[in-house]
Amino acid sequence: MSESFTCIHCKKEVPTGGFIGTHNRNHCPFCLWSRHVDEKAGDRASLCNEEMEPIGLTLKKAGLDKYGKPKQGEVMIIHRCTRCQKINLNRVAGDDDAEEILTVLHSFLPDQERKALLTDGIVVLTSENESIVRTQLFGKSQAKSG
Repeated sequence: MSESFTCIHCKKEVPTGGFIGTHNRNHCPFCLWSRHVDEKAGDRASLCNEEMEPIGLTLKKAGLDKYGKPKQGEVMIIHRCTRCQKINLNRVAGDDDAEEILTVLHSFLPDQERKALLTDGIVVLTSENESIVRTQLFGKSQAKSG
């Protein structure tokens, strides 16, 4: 397995080492753009290979807690392929640019796209969810800063 790749979007060199918290990295920690390499997470079976734009954030489905309430999962980046429009979700990696993640959180996504994603079971986070995202990125003590 390669130790790095060149980002398809910003052209920076991207490390793929195990320290980042993901096993199958295909998005850039600097600009958060990805490449359409997977049909299912980690399978590397896509023939598309086009750029995937980070269009929003969501929370991973994490099952239920002991009281039967949904657990809050980790923050995931929603990517949309610029060629075929396929949607993929990618875990935030440990070295992803936190400010860039917050920029994606605050980016505009038309209501029609939000509703289409919701139909597929993907709840897009909004600015109202910033404290959740900040807590996951920076910890509780840093969640309100910025």
